[in-house]
Amino acid sequence: MKNQKEVLILGGGLAGLTAAIHLSKIGLQVTVIEKNSYPKHKVCGEYISNEVLPYFEWLGIDILKLNPTSITKLQFSTQNGTAINTELPLGGFGISRYALDFHLYTIALSNGCTFIQETVENVIFDTDAFTVTTSIGTLFKSKIVLGAFGKRSTIDVKLNRNFIQKKSHWLAVKAHYNGNFANDLVGLHNFNGGYCGVSKIENNAINICYITNYEAYKLYKNNEEFQEKVLSENPHLKLLFEKATLIFEKPLTIGQISFDKKEAVENHILMIGDTAGLIHPLCGNGMAMAVHSAKIASELVINYYDCKSTSRASLEEEYIKQWKFHFEKRLKTGRLIAEILQQPRIASILMRILVQFPFLLPIIIKKTHGKPIL
Repeated sequence: MKNQKEVLILGGGLAGLTAAIHLSKIGLQVTVIEKNSYPKHKVCGEYISNEVLPYFEWLGIDILKLNPTSITKLQFSTQNGTAINTELPLGGFGISRYALDFHLYTIALSNGCTFIQETVENVIFDTDAFTVTTSIGTLFKSKIVLGAFGKRSTIDVKLNRNFIQKKSHWLAVKAHYNGNFANDLVGLHNFNGGYCGVSKIENNAINICYITNYEAYKLYKNNEEFQEKVLSENPHLKLLFEKATLIFEKPLTIGQISFDKKEAVENHILMIGDTAGLIHPLCGNGMAMAVHSAKIASELVINYYDCKSTSRASLEEEYIKQWKFHFEKRLKTGRLIAEILQQPRIASILMRILVQFPFLLPIIIKKTHGKPIL
């Protein structure tokens, strides 16, 4: 390792790209291994809280260049269509991962980051350093590795992570549509077996992303039938699908999504973004959490290389501590909300309470969102 101040990032999604920009901005040598090329669509709600804006500004990311929509309102509905509307405490913006990830990639490239389009096969930690092997046999060595390989990966299997041992029944489906939908609104609509997020992104497109139980989904022949027979039982979703036109050739799907607890550090790898923990899409804040986790890890890695962190153990302990402080309660709240909404009777009681006391909804939203990231 010629340059000791180097970092290897496994995965070039939102968290990985953010960390690459941060670390390279400070002058570290950064290599990102990402199996896909850019730009690329991803299954994602594509709503991001304004809490990231101060940090984006520091990184030199001008999000307005991408023409995002400004989102200030939330509409939430139960399976039968009973709805509550509220203002979002911080607000947010709608932007596709296709546009955002590519924009971050170009910034990382201009900062001097190296991108390798290969698939990671194995990661071995020995003698205070990592050896990473790709599927075509390329070897990389680095003192620090960040794990940003997403919700589920073969690397998780290699590391024998606890969550990967359990079969998950969650499936996510996402597509872009043309149609009528308010620019300043994000919709979160419950249906039997899942929930659906709706918001505008750039170019006047509507992003619709829903998560459902695979056992219920497989009873139908295709996405269209599932949407017609299940999602459309919610009148808000029925109206939306009746008037919207699919832009994609076909929706994107991803299976085996796990919301079980994950460890923030595994085999001495600092996990960031969905690799470290996934909040239910119903809470609409996964993208901001990914960005924030990248910031935390980057700052601690910089401190480690500047000898402000005395050892690898103290680096890992501090990262775990900060991860729990910023995200553990949000993840627990997200799991609790999702469990409640999958029980129609309890969800109905909650909805009646929220209708009678609408000021409670912004309080619940704050429980799954953070403060501006400075």
